[in-house]
Amino acid sequence: MPRIKLAVAVLLSALALAACSQNKGGGGGGSATALPDDMSLGNPKAKVTVVEYASVGCPVCDKWQLEVWPAFRAKYVDTGRVHYVFREMLVGGGPEVTVAASGFLLARCAGRDKYFPVIDAIFKNQQEAFADPRGTLETIAKSMGMSEAQFNQCVGDDKAIQALNDRTEKNAKDNHVDSTPTFVVNGKMLTPGYHSLPELDAAIAEAGG
Repeated sequence: MPRIKLAVAVLLSALALAACSQNKGGGGGGSATALPDDMSLGNPKAKVTVVEYASVGCPVCDKWQLEVWPAFRAKYVDTGRVHYVFREMLVGGGPEVTVAASGFLLARCAGRDKYFPVIDAIFKNQQEAFADPRGTLETIAKSMGMSEAQFNQCVGDDKAIQALNDRTEKNAKDNHVDSTPTFVVNGKMLTPGYHSLPELDAAIAEAGG
Protein backbone atom coordinates (compact mmCIF):
# COMPACT_ATOMS: atom_id res chain seq x y z
CA MET A 1 0.00 0.00 0.00
CA PRO A 2 2.70 2.55 -0.92
CA ARG A 3 0.31 5.07 -2.42
CA ILE A 4 -1.89 5.11 0.68
CA LYS A 5 1.18 5.59 2.85
CA LEU A 6 2.34 8.43 0.60
CA ALA A 7 -1.00 10.18 0.88
CA VAL A 8 -0.97 9.97 4.66
CA ALA A 9 2.64 11.12 4.89
CA VAL A 10 1.83 14.25 2.92
CA LEU A 11 -1.16 14.96 5.11
CA LEU A 12 0.69 14.39 8.35
CA SER A 13 3.36 16.86 7.33
CA ALA A 14 0.83 19.69 7.21
CA LEU A 15 -1.84 18.96 9.80
CA ALA A 16 -2.23 19.22 13.54
CA LEU A 17 -4.58 16.30 14.00
CA ALA A 18 -7.78 16.54 15.98
CA ALA A 19 -8.70 14.05 18.67
CA CYS A 20 -11.40 11.41 18.46
CA SER A 21 -13.25 12.01 21.70
CA GLN A 22 -16.20 10.55 23.57
CA ASN A 23 -16.83 13.91 25.22
CA LYS A 24 -14.75 17.00 25.89
CA GLY A 25 -15.12 20.73 26.19
CA GLY A 26 -14.79 23.06 23.25
CA GLY A 27 -16.02 26.21 21.61
CA GLY A 28 -16.75 27.72 18.25
CA GLY A 29 -19.26 26.75 15.64
CA GLY A 30 -18.30 27.77 12.16
CA SER A 31 -20.55 28.15 9.17
CA ALA A 32 -24.16 27.17 9.79
CA THR A 33 -24.82 26.54 6.10
CA ALA A 34 -23.24 24.26 3.53
CA LEU A 35 -20.09 25.51 1.80
CA PRO A 36 -19.31 24.73 -1.86
CA ASP A 37 -16.95 21.86 -0.99
CA ASP A 38 -19.19 20.35 1.71
CA MET A 39 -21.14 17.14 1.25
CA SER A 40 -24.74 17.27 2.43
CA LEU A 41 -28.06 15.48 2.51
CA GLY A 42 -31.63 16.64 2.94
CA ASN A 43 -33.48 19.85 2.21
CA PRO A 44 -31.13 22.84 1.75
CA LYS A 45 -34.06 25.11 2.64
CA ALA A 46 -34.84 23.37 5.93
CA LYS A 47 -35.22 25.58 9.01
CA VAL A 48 -32.45 23.67 10.76
CA THR A 49 -28.97 22.79 9.52
CA VAL A 50 -26.96 20.20 11.44
CA VAL A 51 -23.25 20.14 10.68
CA GLU A 52 -21.23 17.12 11.76
CA TYR A 53 -17.44 17.33 11.87
CA ALA A 54 -16.32 13.71 11.73
CA SER A 55 -13.73 11.22 10.57
CA VAL A 56 -14.22 7.78 9.09
CA GLY A 57 -11.15 6.82 11.14
CA CYS A 58 -12.69 7.87 14.47
CA PRO A 59 -14.14 5.02 16.60
CA VAL A 60 -16.55 7.36 18.41
CA CYS A 61 -17.82 8.69 15.07
CA ASP A 62 -18.26 5.08 14.00
CA LYS A 63 -20.30 4.33 17.14
CA TRP A 64 -22.57 7.32 16.42
CA GLN A 65 -22.90 6.35 12.77
CA LEU A 66 -23.97 2.82 13.60
CA GLU A 67 -26.19 3.58 16.62
CA VAL A 68 -27.77 7.00 15.94
CA TRP A 69 -27.39 7.95 12.28
CA PRO A 70 -30.05 5.59 10.81
CA ALA A 71 -32.79 6.91 13.12
CA PHE A 72 -31.55 10.51 12.83
CA ARG A 73 -31.60 10.31 9.04
CA ALA A 74 -35.05 8.75 8.92
CA LYS A 75 -36.52 11.28 11.34
CA TYR A 76 -34.92 14.49 10.12
CA VAL A 77 -32.98 14.20 6.86
CA ASP A 78 -35.23 12.02 4.72
CA THR A 79 -38.30 13.99 5.85
CA GLY A 80 -36.76 17.35 4.87
CA ARG A 81 -36.79 18.73 8.41
CA VAL A 82 -32.99 19.06 8.61
CA HIS A 83 -30.24 19.86 6.17
CA TYR A 84 -27.35 17.62 7.20
CA VAL A 85 -23.81 18.72 6.35
CA PHE A 86 -20.82 16.41 6.78
CA ARG A 87 -17.39 18.04 7.20
CA GLU A 88 -14.28 15.93 6.93
CA MET A 89 -11.71 15.78 9.70
CA LEU A 90 -8.55 13.72 10.26
CA VAL A 91 -7.95 12.22 13.69
CA GLY A 92 -5.39 10.31 15.70
CA GLY A 93 -2.49 8.52 14.06
CA GLY A 94 -1.53 5.18 12.58
CA PRO A 95 -4.47 3.29 11.09
CA GLU A 96 -6.98 5.96 12.16
CA VAL A 97 -5.46 8.64 9.96
CA THR A 98 -4.63 6.18 7.17
CA VAL A 99 -8.25 5.09 6.94
CA ALA A 100 -9.53 8.65 7.31
CA ALA A 101 -7.31 10.18 4.63
CA SER A 102 -7.64 7.38 2.10
CA GLY A 103 -11.33 6.91 2.87
CA PHE A 104 -12.18 10.53 2.21
CA LEU A 105 -10.16 10.51 -1.00
CA LEU A 106 -12.08 7.43 -2.12
CA ALA A 107 -15.47 8.92 -1.21
CA ARG A 108 -14.71 12.08 -3.22
CA CYS A 109 -13.54 10.04 -6.21
CA ALA A 110 -16.75 8.03 -6.15
CA GLY A 111 -18.73 11.22 -6.85
CA ARG A 112 -21.45 13.11 -5.01
CA ASP A 113 -24.12 10.49 -5.62
CA LYS A 114 -21.93 7.76 -4.09
CA TYR A 115 -20.13 9.85 -1.47
CA PHE A 116 -22.36 8.90 1.46
CA PRO A 117 -22.66 5.21 0.47
CA VAL A 118 -18.84 5.07 0.56
CA ILE A 119 -18.74 6.81 3.95
CA ASP A 120 -21.37 4.40 5.30
CA ALA A 121 -19.43 1.39 3.98
CA ILE A 122 -16.19 2.56 5.60
CA PHE A 123 -17.88 3.06 8.96
CA LYS A 124 -19.49 -0.39 8.74
CA ASN A 125 -16.08 -1.93 8.02
CA GLN A 126 -13.91 0.33 10.18
CA GLN A 127 -12.25 -2.41 12.23
CA GLU A 128 -11.41 -4.35 9.09
CA ALA A 129 -10.03 -1.16 7.55
CA PHE A 130 -7.76 -0.60 10.56
CA ALA A 131 -6.31 -4.08 10.07
CA ASP A 132 -6.08 -3.91 6.27
CA PRO A 133 -6.61 -0.36 4.94
CA ARG A 134 -5.78 -1.05 1.33
CA GLY A 135 -7.67 -4.33 1.03
CA THR A 136 -10.80 -3.04 2.75
CA LEU A 137 -10.95 0.28 0.91
CA GLU A 138 -10.20 -1.34 -2.45
CA THR A 139 -13.08 -3.77 -1.88
CA ILE A 140 -15.39 -0.83 -1.14
CA ALA A 141 -14.11 0.97 -4.25
CA LYS A 142 -14.86 -2.05 -6.43
CA SER A 143 -18.36 -2.29 -4.93
CA MET A 144 -18.91 1.26 -6.20
CA GLY A 145 -17.80 0.34 -9.71
CA MET A 146 -14.16 1.44 -9.53
CA SER A 147 -11.28 -0.63 -10.86
CA GLU A 148 -8.04 -1.29 -8.99
CA ALA A 149 -6.28 1.18 -11.29
CA GLN A 150 -8.88 3.86 -10.56
CA PHE A 151 -8.55 3.22 -6.84
CA ASN A 152 -4.74 3.55 -7.00
CA GLN A 153 -5.01 6.76 -8.98
CA CYS A 154 -7.58 8.13 -6.54
CA VAL A 155 -5.60 7.64 -3.31
CA GLY A 156 -2.38 8.81 -4.97
CA ASP A 157 -3.75 11.99 -6.56
CA ASP A 158 -1.54 14.84 -5.32
CA LYS A 159 -4.11 17.55 -6.08
CA ALA A 160 -6.85 15.66 -4.23
CA ILE A 161 -4.49 15.07 -1.30
CA GLN A 162 -3.72 18.77 -1.11
CA ALA A 163 -7.41 19.66 -1.37
CA LEU A 164 -8.22 17.27 1.49
CA ASN A 165 -5.37 18.73 3.51
CA ASP A 166 -6.64 22.28 2.95
CA ARG A 167 -10.25 21.33 3.65
CA THR A 168 -9.60 19.55 6.93
CA GLU A 169 -7.15 22.16 8.14
CA LYS A 170 -9.71 24.89 7.42
CA ASN A 171 -12.44 22.96 9.25
CA ALA A 172 -10.21 22.60 12.30
CA LYS A 173 -8.79 26.11 12.49
CA ASP A 174 -11.55 28.38 11.16
CA ASN A 175 -14.34 26.66 13.05
CA HIS A 176 -12.41 25.91 16.27
CA VAL A 177 -13.06 22.18 16.05
CA ASP A 178 -10.49 20.04 17.84
CA SER A 179 -12.25 16.70 18.36
CA THR A 180 -14.68 14.42 16.61
CA PRO A 181 -17.53 14.02 16.35
CA THR A 182 -18.59 17.63 16.81
CA PHE A 183 -22.16 18.68 16.01
CA VAL A 184 -23.29 22.22 15.23
CA VAL A 185 -27.02 22.97 15.12
CA ASN A 186 -27.92 26.23 13.36
CA GLY A 187 -24.52 27.63 14.27
CA LYS A 188 -24.58 26.50 17.91
CA MET A 189 -21.86 23.98 18.76
CA LEU A 190 -22.80 21.14 21.06
CA THR A 191 -20.27 19.73 23.51
CA PRO A 192 -17.92 17.71 21.28
CA GLY A 193 -18.44 13.96 21.46
CA TYR A 194 -21.15 11.34 21.08
CA HIS A 195 -24.74 12.60 21.24
CA SER A 196 -27.79 10.38 21.49
CA LEU A 197 -30.90 10.96 19.39
CA PRO A 198 -32.82 12.49 22.35
CA GLU A 199 -29.96 14.96 22.88
CA LEU A 200 -30.06 15.95 19.22
CA ASP A 201 -33.87 16.11 19.36
CA ALA A 202 -33.57 18.72 22.11
CA ALA A 203 -30.99 20.78 20.22
CA ILE A 204 -33.05 20.72 17.03
CA ALA A 205 -36.23 21.67 18.90
CA GLU A 206 -34.39 24.58 20.51
CA ALA A 207 -33.33 25.70 17.04
CA GLY A 208 -36.95 25.71 15.90
CA GLY A 209 -36.99 22.39 14.07
